[in-house]
Amino acid sequence: MTVRKNQSALTADEKRRFVAALMELKRSGRYDEFVTTHNEFIVSDTDNGERTGHRSPSFLPWHRRFLLEFERALQSVDASVALPYWDWTVDRSPRASLWAPDFLGGTGRDRDGRVPDGPFASSAGNWQINVRVDGRTFLRRSLGSGGRQLPTAAEVESVLSMATYDMAPWNSGSDGFRNHLEGWRGVNLHNRVHVWVGGHMATGASPNDPVFWLHHAYIDKLWAEWQRRHPGSGYLPVSGTPNVIDLNETMRPWHDTSPADLLDHTPHYTFDV
Repeated sequence: MTVRKNQSALTADEKRRFVAALMELKRSGRYDEFVTTHNEFIVSDTDNGERTGHRSPSFLPWHRRFLLEFERALQSVDASVALPYWDWTVDRSPRASLWAPDFLGGTGRDRDGRVPDGPFASSAGNWQINVRVDGRTFLRRSLGSGGRQLPTAAEVESVLSMATYDMAPWNSGSDGFRNHLEGWRGVNLHNRVHVWVGGHMATGASPNDPVFWLHHAYIDKLWAEWQRRHPGSGYLPVSGTPNVIDLNETMRPWHDTSPADLLDHTPHYTFDV
């Protein structure tokens, strides 16, 4: 059984294996396929049309499947690797351990955002950006620039307390747990973290930055915690809703998995706590 651990608890060997598996997926071209998929859905998911990965109730099950596919790809390289998660309510500083040179590397340079250290720096020669939003081919970040702050534990608690999963109009204007977690309403959790990291994480091609996977593994963990706290509050909508994914509808691009199939993560992985 795969166990997803807090990145702060990873051993030096676990970090090394995770980075090595990422590098192999990048070398083979498989990594960039995930970046392309995410970017295509960011572009196509709009408030007033068909939406699957973002701005919609299926934001959480879609990303759960997306992360499962990526984790399986990593494990095809090294069966011991699991996706770690980043608890940004605790590790809130650009000086936190995940940004160290032995793991993800740190923030970008002021003038162009280029990450200068760590295994994903362009100077290391192993992480060219191929799925681009502009002409630049190097990984970019701007951790906490402009005085931005990551969400707090109290803000997370305020969202976890919401008893309704989602509601009409089933987009970025909705109330309810999903949209407050996604970050279009209220205290803004998921979206705010993308903007705090900056650079590629603030674009549709956000998986270019490996921290994407750690961030979304934590979002997935928060969904699991919400489910534990609200066992009587299921996925919505159930049926007959245009432009969004109902409980038993399959999701693109896989066409073989519905939100109902992904409500329980435990057949696939558990968390360390």
